[in-house]
Amino acid sequence: MLRDLNPKQREAVQKTEGPVLIIAGPGSGKTKTLTHRIVYLIREKGVRPENILAVTFTNKAASEMRSRVSSLLAGSAADSQASSGFSAPFSQYFKNPSLPLVGTFHSLCVRILREDAEGIGLKRDFVIYDSADQLGIVKKAMKELNLSTEQMNPRSVHSAISDAKNSLKTSEQMTNTADSFLAENVAKVYAIYQKRLTECGALDFDDLIMKTTLLFTQNKVVLSKYQDRFHFVMVDEYQDTNHAQYKLVDMLAEKHRNLCVVGDDWQSIYKWRGADIQNILDFEKNYPEAKTVLLEQNYRSTQNILDASYGVIVRNRNRKDKKLWTEKKGGEPIIVYEAANEKGEAEFIIGEIAKLNNGTNGREKVNLNDVAILYRTNAQSRSIEESFLQFQVPYKIVGGTKFYDRREVKDVLAYLRFVQNPSDVASLERIINIPARKIGKATLDKVLKEMRKNQMDFLQTILTYQGGELTKDKLIKLKAFAGMIVEMKKRMAEEDTGKFLEYMLEKIGYENYIKDGTEEGESRWENVRELFSAIEKYKEMPAEEGIRAFSEDVTLVSDVDGWEETTEAVTLMTLHAAKGLEFTAVFMVGMEEGLLPHGRTFSDESEMEEERRLCYVGMTRAKRYLFLTCARTRRIFGSVQSNSESRFINDIPQNLIEKQSQGYSYLDDFYEEKYLHY
Repeated sequence: MLRDLNPKQREAVQKTEGPVLIIAGPGSGKTKTLTHRIVYLIREKGVRPENILAVTFTNKAASEMRSRVSSLLAGSAADSQASSGFSAPFSQYFKNPSLPLVGTFHSLCVRILREDAEGIGLKRDFVIYDSADQLGIVKKAMKELNLSTEQMNPRSVHSAISDAKNSLKTSEQMTNTADSFLAENVAKVYAIYQKRLTECGALDFDDLIMKTTLLFTQNKVVLSKYQDRFHFVMVDEYQDTNHAQYKLVDMLAEKHRNLCVVGDDWQSIYKWRGADIQNILDFEKNYPEAKTVLLEQNYRSTQNILDASYGVIVRNRNRKDKKLWTEKKGGEPIIVYEAANEKGEAEFIIGEIAKLNNGTNGREKVNLNDVAILYRTNAQSRSIEESFLQFQVPYKIVGGTKFYDRREVKDVLAYLRFVQNPSDVASLERIINIPARKIGKATLDKVLKEMRKNQMDFLQTILTYQGGELTKDKLIKLKAFAGMIVEMKKRMAEEDTGKFLEYMLEKIGYENYIKDGTEEGESRWENVRELFSAIEKYKEMPAEEGIRAFSEDVTLVSDVDGWEETTEAVTLMTLHAAKGLEFTAVFMVGMEEGLLPHGRTFSDESEMEEERRLCYVGMTRAKRYLFLTCARTRRIFGSVQSNSESRFINDIPQNLIEKQSQGYSYLDDFYEEKYLHY
């Protein structure tokens, strides 16, 4: 079994006693090392499978680990029956003594609480509320406290409660440490929120870990039970753990001290989700007897890519050091391309993909599904998607939604269409409660019935309504909405397209609706602002004409069902979504100050270090070809920006870079050479 491992991997596998920190660089075989370590404990050390626990963050990662352990264990007849249990539901093999337990933090805590929740006064049949349920309780708690949802966004309040739970803070502790009027009110909402959850016999996602930690703290008998069960504890992606997860693992491993954590502080990019990089940086301080193993041999990328990414990450001060190496010496230079604008950037990408796909310029032929376009914010995909559709390049979005399919973009487009055509029932159904107007489905069904009966559009139906099934209260709400649409129709006849879109968004109050104080809300508002770039060629046209033309174009752009059916497609995704993946060729777009690194990180050193880690993660997704692109001017978020080249490009050793720039339309020779054969 050990013959398949390199010397450092074997060292990590064979060091089984006491705390072990495995610093595993990208592409260094960490999952292989971790799964071999589990099987080594069973086969060579005689550890009973039920005494081994391995936890990670996603069901996909847990499933991959179980599959690999299963394959290794199935190498002998005695283990084949036991390994087949890995296909069973987690709740079943949680109690299976013939299997090591491999699962996520949340699945582990659910099973522990199902068995022993009564130890802290919880019922075992608790329900788990999803995000929508949680937000609903927050809103009701705020209403009970007479707190305005305009002054305090419910999503921001819920996010603050989640952060508190991830730090193991109760509402009482939050109250005691509140240093502002806002913090005091959040603590009050937290108290009612938790009370309502308890009344409903419910837990939220954060409770699963917090309550398990509380159970272990308050009930030493239960803690001892699980410490005696799990003699060996392993944690994958340790750099992504928050305080509650750190505490949970620390208590489980406290008795036997056989804690092995695997991670890479250079790939810690989820601070905004509560991840605490200090957990991995302080491991040796928290466990002074720990053995540290560096997995520095990379099996993914060329040495040029590794050296280039090292030039970026080495600028961070708060990190452990290592130097990745590979047997793939040298390699292609890192191409840095400066386009005139975002259109030129997209054209360059299409041209290079075509060359890769056809194996020209001395490069190996690269399938489209082994090419990735990575960007910092979702809004950046628009210009690339439009060019891909124009030149018929098949693509797919991973970890996100196509620009014109994103909820916030579809909301705004639905408003535009409905103002122009009040008979558009599909758009009406989408926008009637955006923002919320307390007009339910039953009421809307009655309106649609009236529209059909009288063969009138929505405005005619509501503004001439003489009596029927609608109550006075609902009719008032409907008339207010109809009045707003009438005002918009009047302005549409007076304004050009760009000014009307600004007016409409303000009239709706969409910015306040969408910007909820979270990073997701900011990202969604950026997508809405990106519509101003999308309508650039229509913005000075009369609004009625411009919106009609724009809507027609959008309909054509959105018609990409055929591309999603193909097995060959370029992958588009954010840098955050790309973690854990790899591609032969990677294009990192928008390498400019203000995009990567993001503008909001300029004044915070810790945030800037996270941006640097994000850049490092993106670069190390590439196996052979890495392209970094920027633009002299870029229309994004509704304005033209002229940002300088990203500082991260300047961090790369210049001997590894080949710089190119756009002095002509990149596709002038594109058709002539007939690269495109999709």
